[in-house]
Amino acid sequence: MSTTETIPKQIAALERMTVGQLQKQYTEVFGEPARSGNKQWLFRRVAWRIQALAEGDLAARAVERSRALARELARDADLRLRPPPSPPPTLAHGAVTAPITVHRDDRVPPPGSLLTRRFKGRDFKVTVLPNGFEYEGEIYRSLSAVAHAITGSHWNGLLFFGLTKSKVGAHA
Repeated sequence: MSTTETIPKQIAALERMTVGQLQKQYTEVFGEPARSGNKQWLFRRVAWRIQALAEGDLAARAVERSRALARELARDADLRLRPPPSPPPTLAHGAVTAPITVHRDDRVPPPGSLLTRRFKGRDFKVTVLPNGFEYEGEIYRSLSAVAHAITGSHWNGLLFFGLTKSKVGAHA
């Protein structure tokens, strides 16, 4: 029986093998243990190797072509699979024309209001701004940040300035 007649039988036998048997066959044909437990991958690699050993490896031209293709793929590795999101529309001078949604807490007084708080014998004044709070020339994003600047510890800003009721005693 010639080699070309036995190869299909060997490949047919590979299809019936377990993963452990394929790993053993892999070790025999490659000379090193398989690092994969994927049956399909092992089958394909061993089948290819049996054929390559019997009929010869790829032609030099095919090897060079596959290397050139691999180099080309490596250069194009940063290709996107999806288009980038479209940027928001802008005006000529760079202003963005997207709607601005401002969420204001109903418990906070309107901009321009003055909040006062007496703490440790000293009065503190905070001005409400459209997008924050001003205290001693500094702009803060939240009343909690202002309360932290005043006390040095974490406070609920709304509670500190008396804009909300404490839950303690609410049910009493």
